Amino acid sequence: MKNKRIQSNYVKVIGTINSTLEYSHEMFGEKFYEFYLQVSRLSNNKDELPIIISERLINKTNMEKGNYVIVEGQFRSYNRYEENANKLLLRIFVRDLIVPKEEEKEELNKKPNEVLLNGFLCKEPKYRTTPFGREITDMLIAVNRPYNKSDYIPCIAWGRNARYCEKLEVGDHIKIWGRIQSRKYQKKYDNGTQETKTAYEVSIAKLEYYKNENNRKKSTELHV
Repeated sequence: MKNKRIQSNYVKVIGTINSTLEYSHEMFGEKFYEFYLQVSRLSNNKDELPIIISERLINKTNMEKGNYVIVEGQFRSYNRYEENANKLLLRIFVRDLIVPKEEEKEELNKKPNEVLLNGFLCKEPKYRTTPFGREITDMLIAVNRPYNKSDYIPCIAWGRNARYCEKLEVGDHIKIWGRIQSRKYQKKYDNGTQETKTAYEVSIAKLEYYKNENNRKKSTELHV
C-alpha cells in the first residue's frame, strides 16, 4: 500500500466476514461484489462496515461468513440513483485482502480500524452538542482520486477538535487520522412511517491543518 496515488486515502480494517457475497457491478469485464465486515471497537462495541471487492481477490481467498481477514484499501463514495434521488453510498474498496495467522490475531486486535484521509473541506462544518453535552462538528471532506474523480467522506470531530473544526472554511486543506464507524438512525417519512438506516463516517482522532496551502502561515496538529 505504498503507492503514491493512495497515500491520500488509506484504510486498514480487521475483522470477521459477516455476510455472504452479493454481486455489485461490472467494470471493463471485471466483476465486483459486496459484503459486510464486523470490526470490533476497543469499547467492545462492533461496527458493520460495507466492503466492495474484485472477483480477482475473491478467487484467492476463502470468503465464507465467519472468516477473520485483514482488508487494506480506500474509503470511497459512489452515487446511486434511488427513490427518485441521487444517494451517496460509502464503501471500503479492497486493494489487498489477507488472512492472518492465528497467533497474529491478538496483536492485530489492538488496532483493528485505521483510516487516513488527505483532502479538502467541501461543505460548511456544522457544530452541535449531544443531549449528553458532547461537542461534535460534522464535516464533508473531498479526497482526490485518479482520473479526475473525488470521494466525498463524512467526518466527525469531537471535543476540542470539534471546537477547532467549527472555524474551518470550505476549501481548507486538512489531513485526518481516525476510524470508520457505523451508526444506526431513524429516518422519518412524510406519511408518518420511519425506517432504521445505517450511516458511515470517519471518527477523527487526529487532525493536521495545512495553513500554507490556505494562504496561512503554518500548519498545526490537534490531538483528541
